[in-house]
Formats: sequence, C-alpha cells, structure tokens
Amino acid sequence: MPKLAFDPRNIKEDDFPAEVETSEKLKFLLNYAILAPSSHNTQPWRFKIVDDAIELYEDKTRALPIADPDYRELIISCGAALFNLRIAIRHFGYSDIVDILPDRDNSNLLARIRLGSKRVVKLEENFLFRAISKRCTNRHDFDDCQLPDSLVSELESATRSEGSWRQIMTKVIPKTSREALIRLIAEGDRLQMADPLFRQELAQWIHTNNNPSHDGIPVHAQGMNQNLDAIAPLISWTIRSFNLGESQSAKDCKLASQAPVLMLIGSENDHPHAWIETGEALAHLLLRARIDDVWASFFNQPIQIPHLRSRLQRLFPDHGYPQILIRLGYATETKPTPRKSVDEVLDPVRSRD
Repeated sequence: MPKLAFDPRNIKEDDFPAEVETSEKLKFLLNYAILAPSSHNTQPWRFKIVDDAIELYEDKTRALPIADPDYRELIISCGAALFNLRIAIRHFGYSDIVDILPDRDNSNLLARIRLGSKRVVKLEENFLFRAISKRCTNRHDFDDCQLPDSLVSELESATRSEGSWRQIMTKVIPKTSREALIRLIAEGDRLQMADPLFRQELAQWIHTNNNPSHDGIPVHAQGMNQNLDAIAPLISWTIRSFNLGESQSAKDCKLASQAPVLMLIGSENDHPHAWIETGEALAHLLLRARIDDVWASFFNQPIQIPHLRSRLQRLFPDHGYPQILIRLGYATETKPTPRKSVDEVLDPVRSRD
C-alpha cells in the first residue's frame, strides 16, 4: 500500500488499494471519516478494524464535560464521521452496510460498518465525496450575497434524504424569528463566558496550527487573521483570565444577523441514536453546501445551555429537540483545522475470537 501523507486532505483517491485485503481498504477509507467536523476540533472518535468491519467508538477522553456533559455533541461529531465514511465507501464502488449501536452491552460502540457488494456510483455521491476535503468551518464574515431559494431547499432536503433520517427536521429561520433567536445566542455567550470552568475548557483547546497534538482551534479558525497564529497562547490565556462575554456576544450577534441563512437541525428524540443520525444529517448538509461553494459555522450556545435550549424549543415547537444551529453563506476561503492521522485514532487490527 502506498505510504499515506500525514494530512488526509492530501490523500489521492488513485491510491485506493483496490487489489489488497479488506482491512487495508478500510484503513484507507478512514482518511475521509476523520475529516468530519467536531466541537472544538476535539476529534472524539476511535476506530477498530475487526475482520471485515470498521467499528466506530466514541472517545470520552476527548469530551467537553462543561460544554457537553451528556456527550450529545461528541456523538453528533461521530455521526458526521460515519457519514463521511459511508460516502467514501460508495465513491469507491461499494455499498455500505451499517449497524447503529450494535452492542447493547457496549454503549461506546456507536456503529459497525462493512463493505457490501459492488455497485454503480451515483453522480451526487461523487460530488459529495469530493467536497469532503473542501469542507471546514468558516467563522469569518460572510459575503453580502443571498443564497438562491432553490439551493436553500436542496440544503434542507440534504438533511432528510436518507430513509433512516425520518426523525431529523430542519428549519430555515425566517427573518421574523431572527431577533428572538439572536437574543438567545447573545445570552448563551454571556452565560458561558461568565463561567470560569467553561473558559478554562475552551482555552485548553486553543492551539497553534502546527501543534503536535494535531487538534484544537487555531487562531484562523476563530475568524481571526491567520498570520496571528503565533499568539494562540496569549489568546488562550486571555480567554481563561477574563470574561469576554459582551464582546463575544456582540461578534456573534453581528455574524448571525448578517448570515444569509440560519438553519436549525432538530430531531424527534433526544438520545444517542438520534444524535448519530443528526451527525449524519449535518455532514450531508455541510458537504452538499460545499458543492456550491457555501460555507458554514455554528451557534450552539443556546443549545448547550439547558434552559436556553428549552426556550429555543418553545420558539420552534414543531421541530423537535434542537440539536445544531448553523449559519450558511458565501465567504472568502479559509484554512482547514489540523487533523490527527488515521494511525493516531485507529486501534490495532484484530480478529474476533
């Protein structure tokens, strides 16, 4: 098998090891799974290759106990990695066989994925596959340019296009509801930044782009000039030391009010299976957006705080449990965040006893 480049975005699809054993194919395909989004770029997933299957596990050592005490966002992130993996499998001409939460005695095992029979690749799947390496979160200002209504409808449909996602709902926030929603975002910023434990947790994930841990949030990923990467330690210290709630809420209110589209993803239920499906729906939305050069970033503050989440649910009562609040629009291209290599998140290959 060709030696893989460290950055999975540099992987060449022509290097897919089509003629070797299944385990080598599966390892190659993981290069696309690990490009999924995650809160604070924690990359909270582990993989095992067992016989002819990939097992996807949540990695609670990379959890955010203050912002995400129930592991909801952690599992959503793993669901996004699962969708990337499924698209990669299909792109290389196989059907994907997926079992969600296959072992009731091991809740950390979120999914088991196998290569199915050979199949004809659909054009849309090829587009989604090529968007995997183009996707990253863009926290910069968006252009003052509206998305076509037809594209917005397609983006909504992308979250509901798989049969297993019947419980996933989306809501494009109308202008009449934006003011109330933005107030919730601002309140969430102020509450979180007033909490020293939240600030400490956030600060520990502020890294330089070349940090040896290959994770976390570089300066450019916070919507700042990428040339300021060297001052990441100073930014981390500032966040840890001072309550910046007012300035953060003002920044986020501006971004939210100027966003061409604000979209809420919700689910009928609020448990790990629903969170995995939310992650799959989110990844489909983000990849479909990048096909048309649309960028995204998140406003999850009012979902992370329980009483604000309840208020958000009352604001949109027909759209289930709020899971992800996202803005979409056109913008100047931004650099991606670092990624661990497959070897860093893959346990040794083994066979079942």
